[in-house]
Amino acid sequence: MERKGCRVLAGRGGSNEEEQRDVSVVPAEVLPGVRVADGDAEEAAVLGPRPRLWPSLAAVYRAQLSRARVARIPLLFVATFQSIGIMIMLRGVVSGGDDARSVVAGSSVLVVAYVGLNLLAQYFGQLRANGGLDHYATLPVPASAVVLGAAGAYASFTVPGTVVTAVFGCVLFGLPFAHLWVLLAVIPLAGAALAGLGAALGLLAPRPELATLLGQLGMSAALLLGVLPAHRMPEVVQLVRDALPSTYGVEAFARTFGGDPDWALVLGDLGVCAAVGVASLALATWAYRRAAVR
Repeated sequence: MERKGCRVLAGRGGSNEEEQRDVSVVPAEVLPGVRVADGDAEEAAVLGPRPRLWPSLAAVYRAQLSRARVARIPLLFVATFQSIGIMIMLRGVVSGGDDARSVVAGSSVLVVAYVGLNLLAQYFGQLRANGGLDHYATLPVPASAVVLGAAGAYASFTVPGTVVTAVFGCVLFGLPFAHLWVLLAVIPLAGAALAGLGAALGLLAPRPELATLLGQLGMSAALLLGVLPAHRMPEVVQLVRDALPSTYGVEAFARTFGGDPDWALVLGDLGVCAAVGVASLALATWAYRRAAVR
């Protein structure tokens, strides 16, 4: 008998080796009563290299982008029209100044909240309920790649709607276009924070209906606390507003409408979004592993 493998011999009842014939070669560790050295067992157990994060992430991102293109584009139009309608409604009571900046910035980030928070919570809630997590569990991809790929794909769909909303708001309230490029940082950072939160809600909710409810409540919080000017809210509500990650993206974007923005404060708000994004995506990855093993 060899160390790494054992020849399985079948005979016609005789005990001589001449009467036996070679059937196959199987790993020795699968045979009862055979002990294999640790190094040989590890070598036999390795069937291939471990999947790498970035190639796996790119594959999941492309798959999710292709899947969501048909199913989510109509809802993206709904999110954009909703934000534009809110700005038109508030135009009758807000004429300009800091209030107008808050309304435009909050309405723009609301598109990110609708897609990244609300829709992603519904998606992962349904995925958990219908057994879709079992499919991903069989794929040779890390759990973080599944969460990041799905979050990135959903966040990507917010770019057109956010830009259209911001441009429309600037025209409606007479705000400058000079610093709209800040959206290149606001969308991915605020999107990461909200998408991670949405994925975690969908994966932790025991039922898909509850995941949908939590996603709707989160989007409503982003609407009420992000679009309305902060100084018009009671102090208690302002404290709740500070706990919502999307408001930091709103503040970062709103600060850039001034003639000479305080870039230190803008970077500080974006840094908070980035930190919350890392934490929320880590929470979503843990929730995915927890849900996948059940």
